Parts: sequence; structure tokens; C-alpha cells
Amino acid sequence: MYDSRVAGWTDAGEESVSTMSGKDKYYNKAKQEGYRARSAYKLQQLDEATGLLGDGRTVVDLGAAPGGWLQVAAERVGSEGTVIGVDRQRIEDLDDPEATTAYVRGDITEEGTNEAIRETVAEVTGTDSQQRPVDVVLSDMAPNMSGDYDLDHARSVHLARQAFEVATELLDTGGDLAVKVFDGRDLEALEADIDAEFEYVRQMRPDASRDSSSELYLVAKNYLTAPVRTGDELDVEIVDVGEEGDGVAKVEDFTLFVDGGETGDELRVEVTDVKPRYAFAEPVEQ
Repeated sequence: MYDSRVAGWTDAGEESVSTMSGKDKYYNKAKQEGYRARSAYKLQQLDEATGLLGDGRTVVDLGAAPGGWLQVAAERVGSEGTVIGVDRQRIEDLDDPEATTAYVRGDITEEGTNEAIRETVAEVTGTDSQQRPVDVVLSDMAPNMSGDYDLDHARSVHLARQAFEVATELLDTGGDLAVKVFDGRDLEALEADIDAEFEYVRQMRPDASRDSSSELYLVAKNYLTAPVRTGDELDVEIVDVGEEGDGVAKVEDFTLFVDGGETGDELRVEVTDVKPRYAFAEPVEQ
């Protein structure tokens, strides 16, 4: 278990606008436009490139203090949306947000915090705590810097995995994840593990990140709750034919389109592509 009391973590690997000593164009812009941290522009740029946020979405922001990402999320999900900020530090309430807002104070490396997040999500969305009403999980967390890059990288990967775990517990089918990590030797394995649970994942380096920073963001789109994954082989029965002429099979009520399948066929197939609500497969020659 990662010991946050020893390694520590911060919300964005940078100071808020009110305390930051080094000034640059994004610092000055944040101050002028009323954002609590220059990191607000990173989320804006990630959203503009990948469509993370939108009207009516429910967003959980991990490591949200001082609140720059919360401000952007609240603006972009609008009056029908919901944003929930999570941090070990107290988060000052947003000023007159359009979106419904809530806050959880706690460390995500502790199980009690994850339960508090689920309960808060259920309360503010009016859903059961076992349901998955969340559309987006965000994490701009970074470890406190030790000066040992390999150690800092490893800690950042651990925090990213914690955020990934929260996402797999909360995201609705088709939901998205954006998580910060430092580049390094463990990145490939992390990206592969995330990719296995989403339709795709890509690396992003927002212009608002400092030139000297090794940080990047993994943006994963369309969370998969399907009972199959690409490469799986299984036996199916074709129960119908779709509009495009593909055979239709069911796997635990999940739709599988089989190339060339005819109603009544019993086939061994290999899954070739998985989407959030359906998948494609090819018959396997036997």
C-alpha cells in the first residue's frame, strides 16, 4: 500500500495562483480570468482535444484542490451537470457554479475515501450507491517531489493506478478517464492496463504544461463494461441478422455482430473489436 504520509501527493504538481512564485503566461492568464490554478488551462486543452466534458455530464475530480479543474468542469458541464471534488485538503466552495457541486475530503489511497466518494455520487445524482452514474473521472494528482526522478515516476504511476481503480468502480458504460503521470519506464504497462478497459487510450501533452515538465496525460475514452475483449474466442449461436447483414449473437445480453453469420448458426468466433455497447467478431476456421 502506498503510504501517502511518507510520499505525499499534491493536486497538480504546481502551486495555486495565490501562492505560486514563478510567473508565466498561464499563471498571469489564470490570475486575470479568475482561475485558482494555471492547471485550469491544461483541462481546457484536454477537453478541446478529446471531448471529455459536455452539458449534463457527471464528473469526479480527484486531487481537486485548489479547484482550477473543478472550475473548468463546472463551466463546461453546465446547469444540468454535476462535479464532485476530492482532496485531502479542504476545497473552497466554487463561486456561484452553474453545475451541482459537492466535495469529499479524504485520501484516495484509503478505502474509506472511496466509499465516501460512492456515497456522495449517489446522493448528488439521486442514484443507488451500486449504480454507475459517473461520466468522467479526472486526476491531476502528482507526488510531492523527492528529487529522485525514478522514485517520483514510480509514485506518479501508483497515484495514476489509484485513479484508474476509482474510475473502474464509478464510470458508466462509455465513460472517460484523464489522469496525469510522469513519463518513464512504468508508463507502458500502465497505459496497456488502462487500454484494456477502454475503447482506446492516448497520450496527451497540453500546451499549458511547462516545457521542462515530464508530465503527460493518459486520456482513455469509452469505458468498456462488456463481458468480452478483443482477441477472445468463444462459441455463440446466431439469433438474428442485423441491418448491415451481420449475424447477431448475445453474450450475457451483450450484442456481438458476427461477420457472415446466419440465424441458427452455431459458430466458434474471435472478437475483433469491442465498443461500449456492442462488439464485432469473425468466425474461426476449425
